Amino acid sequence: MMAQLAFDLPARAALRREDFFVSPANAAALAVLEAGHWPLNKLVLVGPPGSGKTHLAHIWAARSGAALMQAGSLGQADIAARAHTPVALEDADSVAGDARAETALFHLHNLLAERGLPLLLTATTPPRDWGLRLPDLLSRMQGTSLTRIDPPDDALLSAVLVKQFADRQLLVPPTLIGWLLGRMDRSLASARDLVARLDAAALARGGPVTRALAAEVLDSL
Repeated sequence: MMAQLAFDLPARAALRREDFFVSPANAAALAVLEAGHWPLNKLVLVGPPGSGKTHLAHIWAARSGAALMQAGSLGQADIAARAHTPVALEDADSVAGDARAETALFHLHNLLAERGLPLLLTATTPPRDWGLRLPDLLSRMQGTSLTRIDPPDDALLSAVLVKQFADRQLLVPPTLIGWLLGRMDRSLASARDLVARLDAAALARGGPVTRALAAEVLDSL
């Protein structure tokens, strides 16, 4: 059968509080974000790629009225204009080594502190491991409270697979989820990548996601 032309359309991620699956791996981090009132009004949320940091940042931003920012855009941002609301800064560790971005984060931190506004930062590692070169920024980041998302358990991996399929509007038999769990790499990033590959393969063939198709995709990884 000739493969169909597949369009790689972006999945619509559901990022509301009711879409967040709570498990032992992320319950503590969720509780810290929902409680608020962090020491010095700032918090670093640490977790591996695809672990739900962005989802938690959106939940907190919706509750607090925070502006969502990507650390990669800090060097070009008008920091004074952005520091009038709480801020959720994603991928904060990516500023390391970029003098302009590090300086921008330093000023953003100080302005928010002066105005009594909270700052949430997401990262894959604690600030001590970011490789920051600006001493004043490093000291402020190391003085920031930290909460973690732990490695995923079966319940969380299952929920992420279900959510990724739902975000892509893919209907799969419930038994496929458990079957995938026993054969895939056990990380949330792998779960997201696997669903994307299954989506592309199903689109190319013009059929549903089946166990046979999943076996082929897993064998190709």
